[in-house]
Amino acid sequence: MDILTLVEGIGESPTTALFGLLTGLIFGVSAQRSQFCLRAATVEFARGRLGPKVAVWFLTLSTAIVWVQGAQLMGLFREADARVMAVPGSWSGAIIGGLMFGAGMVMSRGCSGRLLVLASTGNLRSVVSGLIFAVTAQMSLHGILSPYRDRLASLSITGSENVNLLNALHLPSGSGLALGLAFAALALFLAVKNQIGPKTWIFASGVGFAVAVGWYLTWQLAQVAFDPVPVSSVTFSGPSANTLMFFLDRNAVLEFDVGLVPGVVIGAFATSMIAGEFRWQSFDSVPVMRRSMIGAVLMGFGAMLAGGCAIGNGVTGSSVFAATAWLALFCMWIGAIATTLLIDKQADPALAC
Repeated sequence: MDILTLVEGIGESPTTALFGLLTGLIFGVSAQRSQFCLRAATVEFARGRLGPKVAVWFLTLSTAIVWVQGAQLMGLFREADARVMAVPGSWSGAIIGGLMFGAGMVMSRGCSGRLLVLASTGNLRSVVSGLIFAVTAQMSLHGILSPYRDRLASLSITGSENVNLLNALHLPSGSGLALGLAFAALALFLAVKNQIGPKTWIFASGVGFAVAVGWYLTWQLAQVAFDPVPVSSVTFSGPSANTLMFFLDRNAVLEFDVGLVPGVVIGAFATSMIAGEFRWQSFDSVPVMRRSMIGAVLMGFGAMLAGGCAIGNGVTGSSVFAATAWLALFCMWIGAIATTLLIDKQADPALAC
């Protein structure tokens, strides 16, 4: 069954949500089995190690870039149509929001995507932090925090649309794929060096593949849909807020975001049950709970200000070479490393992952 037949059979909105569900399932299964986590990678790096967490992160990033750039060269996707490229980007938002998000994910012991995966495996700490993140993101998007977000984001913008980093550097066609392959070579070197098994290789790559699947499905749907369909993929700032409102607003409609988040939950939950890794967990102490809650607030506001979370900017936006996504990713690393060195020196990077 092709996409047009599916749309004619069940409608555009249910098809969009179904594609989000499929993308989320792939992400949830892969992220749970690979223990993908940007926070853990930055903590390792801050401690002077290029360990297994860094290797997993590079495997994910390189896979996303290779698949997305390869699809573009084959005419199966056009990055210029991506929502992140079609709207103005914010340099100030990427810097300030990226730094806030990086600090917040260290304090919460997991980025927003990782918290969702952990919550699906019985981690009640992640449930609390994830809900605070979603509420703060919604407040930053449409609530009382939105004027402050708008003010900070408007300090420096890219213009009428975002900047393609490859075009800005006047690089030839195929440069994105070449860079993705270079990252893949580095990822494989680190994976071998850290004796990472083939299963982790596969599932870490699966996280990046989920990003490519989301881009491909929404772009293909946009080509046949009657109403405009945002071309998007995996991120957890906007989708967390939109999914929360879907269950609170009787007039909400089905969309990619509303399928994505439940897909991640189902995939991570089912995989943890099959692997015997589902366990109820809670906060270790009141200070840890307080710090995690503050970190979740920083992540919620920072993600909406930066235009995406560790996945939305760090993998999804980076795979189409949105300049503000790469800037936000860099600032997330800086914020996380600085926070680790200042307040998280004794924490185990594997605690949340």
